[in-house]
Formats: sequence, structure tokens, C-alpha cells
Amino acid sequence: MDLYGIIGNPAHHSMSPPMHQAAYEEYGMDASFVTLESDPEDLEAAIRGADALGIQGLNVTMPFKEDVLDLVELDEVTSQIGAVNTIDFTGEGAPVGYNTDGVGARRALTHHGASMDGNAVVVGAGGTGRAISFALSEAGMSVDIHNRTVERATEVAEIVPGASSYGLDELSERVPEASVLVDATSVGMHEDNSLVPPSALHEDLTVLDAVYTPLETTLLRDANEQGATTVDGAWMLLFQGVEGFELWTDKEAPVDAMNDALREAL
Repeated sequence: MDLYGIIGNPAHHSMSPPMHQAAYEEYGMDASFVTLESDPEDLEAAIRGADALGIQGLNVTMPFKEDVLDLVELDEVTSQIGAVNTIDFTGEGAPVGYNTDGVGARRALTHHGASMDGNAVVVGAGGTGRAISFALSEAGMSVDIHNRTVERATEVAEIVPGASSYGLDELSERVPEASVLVDATSVGMHEDNSLVPPSALHEDLTVLDAVYTPLETTLLRDANEQGATTVDGAWMLLFQGVEGFELWTDKEAPVDAMNDALREAL
């Protein structure tokens, strides 16, 4: 049996197991997706143990996304993002760490018809915002990074090709010129509010909110009222899982089956 899993503390709340199990069943794979919890001081031993036990891939969730950076090999972009959410053990050498959040967001956007031409506005300069900014830049978009603290947005813009930095007060000026808007903050999860003025939204915009609880945030509700294309955070969660499945198995992910399982579990 092939083993994959997720490691975190806690990890039992993760939506990854039903997604991946649905993919294994779709292919008739003899595989299982396990949930692993580790104390922070035991993380290195846990990663080494997973490798020794033949686990082929791990998702990484809080609070370990930064802690595993020193325990795996990284490509340049993942190193600059500064967080790992996927580890691949299938190679010949040391395990390799990736961040699939950005690619997950990009695939969620293109799945809903978003063009990767033009300008994107990313709200938030944390780990998720960094990953998404890199992915959209790599796809050919110019990226405006807006953050409550402009200095932090500037730090990210300096390492993302073609990016610029702005404060939240400039969203009303930049969003009307954008074709893609991504909220990479947790605002929609914790409060019935949006950082983006509704008057800045428009029908030629594709809007993704990384939050998936609730599925319809204030931002997405406002965007829908303005005729924009809306993408809830579960689509980003889905496609980061799709990316991990394809990385580990070298198979094309059964997106519909994984999406059905995810939506049922939410």
C-alpha cells in the first residue's frame, strides 16, 4: 500500500484526507492518506520517520509550514515564499518541499475562466499572499500587492518579478484597473466585512477569497452583486491538493471526484 498524509498540530480538522481518498478510489489505487500530529520539538524526528516508513508525500499544515524549511530541500521560489505545505519523498535524495498555495490559487482562477493577462491585485503580504503573488507573476501578470503595513508589501514586491506595493487605502484606485483580485487575508473568516470597497468591483473582474469558511464571504457577496466572477476558497484548497496529488503520483488528478468529496466534507 502507498502511504500519503498530512502533518500538523492539530491536523484532525484537515479537509485533505477526503479529497485524496476520493482520488485513490477513482483510480483504484492501493493507497491511504493518514493524519499525523507531532509536538513541535519532535518535528524533525517525525519527518525522518515518515521518510523511513516509506510515506511518499505529506501535506504540511499549521504550525509547521515554516518549521520544516530547514528539514527539506527547497527550490528558489519556495525558499523566498518562506513556507512549505507539501513534501515529496519520492525522489532519490532528500525530501523536497514545495508551496502549492500559489499554484492552487492560479488553477482555481483559470478553472473559472480568468485570463492570466493583465493586472492582478493581491490583498495580504503573508505567506499565502506571497505564494499567490509569485504564481500570478510567473503566469505573466503584473501584480499589485496591498497590505495594511505598506512596508511588508514592499518587502514582498521586491522579490516578486513585476510586482508593486500599495496600502489598503489604494484599493479603490487599483481594483478598477485589475482583471483578477485575490484576498489572501483571513478577514472574511473572522468578521462580516471586506477590505475592498464594493464600488471598486466590476463585471470584468474574477475575485478569489482564500477563506473557505464561510464559502461566501462579504467580498464574494459584494463581487457577485457587481457582476464579477467569484471563486470561493474551497477551489483554491482543492487545486493545491490536486497539485500535490499530481506531484506525488505522476497521475492527472480526478478533479471532479476530489471536489465532490471536499464539498461534502465542508
